[in-house]
Amino acid sequence: MTKLRVGPWIAAQKLPSKDLALDRFAFLERTQTRTTTPTVAGLPLVGMGGSCGKPCFALPYTVTWTAANTLALEQLAADFVCFVEYGIYPHLKLHDGGQEVAAVQDWTSFAMVYLRPGYEQAEELLGRLLDMLRPVLHD
Repeated sequence: MTKLRVGPWIAAQKLPSKDLALDRFAFLERTQTRTTTPTVAGLPLVGMGGSCGKPCFALPYTVTWTAANTLALEQLAADFVCFVEYGIYPHLKLHDGGQEVAAVQDWTSFAMVYLRPGYEQAEELLGRLLDMLRPVLHD
């Protein structure tokens, strides 16, 4: 049997050290590997799952991270008294205690937002993320 050969691609997504968790530029550099999607048996790698148990909401568009939308995400996080931690995905975490309230997963064919169900402003945050991340269409 042949082993999967996507290990280097997955490793390139991961946070190399906790010191870089707040480094937006390091995050943007890591996301560059997502411009190509590995395939196995003709199937595209969709993403990496987790066991967070948070409800997941599919966005009606894909997301490509840029300097502009990561800055907008940081401002949105500040509006909710959060900061952005850039791991494999951006996570919004409360300044008070660092509890994760949201995560945005981006892949080539879809994007999703995971939300902490008990977070008091979850619905408002989801609506604002939906508007803020919407791609700008050019004529």
